[in-house]
Amino acid sequence: MAKQKMRNVPFALKKYSSEQLKGALRKMYLIRKFEEGAENCYTRGLIHGTMHLSIGQETSAVGSCMPLAADDQITSTHRGHGHCVAKGAEVSRMFAEFFGKETGYCKGRGGSMHMADVEKGNLGANGIVAGGIPIAVGAALSSKRLNTGKVVLCFFGDGANNEGAFHESLNMASIWKLPVVFICENNKYGMSTSIERSTSVKNISERAAGYSMPGVTVDGNDFNAITEAVDTAVEHARSGNGPSLVESLTYRWRGHSKSDRNRYRTKEEINDWIDRDPIIRFSSFLVQNSVLNDEEVKAIEISVDAEIEAAIEFAKSSPDPLLSDVTRDVYTEVAQ
Repeated sequence: MAKQKMRNVPFALKKYSSEQLKGALRKMYLIRKFEEGAENCYTRGLIHGTMHLSIGQETSAVGSCMPLAADDQITSTHRGHGHCVAKGAEVSRMFAEFFGKETGYCKGRGGSMHMADVEKGNLGANGIVAGGIPIAVGAALSSKRLNTGKVVLCFFGDGANNEGAFHESLNMASIWKLPVVFICENNKYGMSTSIERSTSVKNISERAAGYSMPGVTVDGNDFNAITEAVDTAVEHARSGNGPSLVESLTYRWRGHSKSDRNRYRTKEEINDWIDRDPIIRFSSFLVQNSVLNDEEVKAIEISVDAEIEAAIEFAKSSPDPLLSDVTRDVYTEVAQ
């Protein structure tokens, strides 16, 4: 009887400690509040250009990164703020990057779509659709050749699965059995085109079969489902068995970018996904399993609010770049 009960224990409760699960919830709130803070600053004219928000996709990012070791690496997308936070970035430096300040991760040169935190293993977001996929393959090849033991997590959206870089990269990773996990965050729309109109297979994970690698589709807003799927793929890669493809079904509450007027989606569809808020879903799971209580959930949210407020103030007060440094970091000095 005891063995039967153990089989029914949710994956997250078997795999992670209470502190790790509380930390995961805090990261989800940190992503949500960061994105809302960035959106507010953009509306007030404090941030220029554009941005792609991942509100609604928090569980996919945090759950995917849970199985990673500190020195494992990720590549990201134009919608990469959540991946950055999930891999341990400081929101103060992220806001500073948005504000174009010297204290930003890329010294204010990268902005929203090119955030990187190499020290934490985030090799960078990418404004090119599917642009991060071959970079992940290159990093995984380095890991294998240098025998570092690192696994690379490669995030991309559903629109990228129809790009040549996707197919070339999966093929090469499979041939060389590279330690890379391909994670397609399928939020149903590549810009304004629905996945049903652009992709011939029902599930993107089916394309794994063409490259002789495991492929699975899971609910990316279910912490247990996404974490277990990626954990299995990471162990597969770390054991020298090569890549896997994980399709994470999720949804972005906001438009593709700040210029998106949402005319291709119905209000009913959007509201239906909002009603299934992944953060509330995960916090309810933790409360139901006595990992924390409602008061502790509220305390986490309050502490995140304070951290975001302090991070925005840090960004505002950080120094602007000097005009004389406009070409700094553009060229590398090569030792003679």
